[in-house]
Amino acid sequence: MSPARLTVLGATGSIGLSTLDVVSRHPGRWQVHALSAHTDVAGMLELCRKHRPKQAVMADEAAAQRLHEGLRAEGLEIEVGAGAQALQAIASDPAVDIVMAAIVGAAGLLPTLAAARAGKRVLLANKEALVMAGELFMRTVAEHQAELLPIDSEHNAIFQCMPPDFAQGLERAGVERILLTASGGPFRERDPATLASVTPDEACAHPNWDMGRKISVDSATMMNKGLEVIEACWLFHTDADRIDVVIHPQSVIHSLVAYVDGSVLAQLGNPDMRTPIAHALAWPQRVRSGVAALDLFAVGRLDFERPDLQRFPCLRLAFEAARAGGAASTVLNAANEVAVDAFLDGRIRFTDIPRLIEHGLEQVPASRVDDLETILAIDQEARARARSWIRQHRGDAA
Repeated sequence: MSPARLTVLGATGSIGLSTLDVVSRHPGRWQVHALSAHTDVAGMLELCRKHRPKQAVMADEAAAQRLHEGLRAEGLEIEVGAGAQALQAIASDPAVDIVMAAIVGAAGLLPTLAAARAGKRVLLANKEALVMAGELFMRTVAEHQAELLPIDSEHNAIFQCMPPDFAQGLERAGVERILLTASGGPFRERDPATLASVTPDEACAHPNWDMGRKISVDSATMMNKGLEVIEACWLFHTDADRIDVVIHPQSVIHSLVAYVDGSVLAQLGNPDMRTPIAHALAWPQRVRSGVAALDLFAVGRLDFERPDLQRFPCLRLAFEAARAGGAASTVLNAANEVAVDAFLDGRIRFTDIPRLIEHGLEQVPASRVDDLETILAIDQEARARARSWIRQHRGDAA
């Protein structure tokens, strides 16, 4: 059997590198056809040496030119592209079977949509595609018969615990509730009165997972979990009122599904993204991921807590946006991305992140968000308002 051809969008990030690690453990099963990265030329050059893709795409022309020169100097004949159009091209390439959508943030929306429109098996690690454009994205998947498999550890766990007919409705499938687990991040027990002084390095020091800086901050605010609630609504054809968030500090249970007969199914494993990646790459088969077997005796105990919405106001805001529907989640995502970027740059405090997002949600347009042009316009308008808020409050972070 010929190897399945794979494109990895966001190859130099943590999900991309974990994907390529799994692939390298199974020679002949998958062939790396194309890779993309933002600006990490050195990282991309190393991946090109190892995996020899047909194509490599960088976010901008300058980075692409440096990559091209580096590849030429080593005698590697790999086609190099740059920009949004090139990203969409490698995502929808007829030669490709599987697309790992692992670009962080709104930048991943267009290439992920392109992969769905081309009918690929889409391994979805870019939650913003559903948070920003859930109706459009799910319609595109259905119309073009794409195969959508979730990569977030929580959604992948839910997928594994769901009955085969969940797409026909949770009630018909006998599902009562979805329970999304959360670690609680680095500030689960920190005095809330001290959160205003949190530094970017403190916010990025996740106790269990190795993630990029943006996602790490989202975990610290629990916005990451809020975005996952919205994503779960679209993936599993339900609403926010049937989803509970459960803080589980050990990050061993990745999520649970509660059934009407009283049964609760859970997926457990060590906190390593190679497990859900291997599951989705090989589905419906199982392959070795490189992750060590879970030792329950070493874990010793499993703890659960209700999230404190005063400590984690971003989670409350995400639930409100999910219930509001329409453009609310698009605005939520845009405001959050701008806020996190400003916090990492030292322009606002950690506690300003939910303040900025709440300001954005006070001005959600009433327009429908079922076409790409409208979604992108709402996204840009929300970002502009968020940047204006930062300019007005910049002195507060001093």
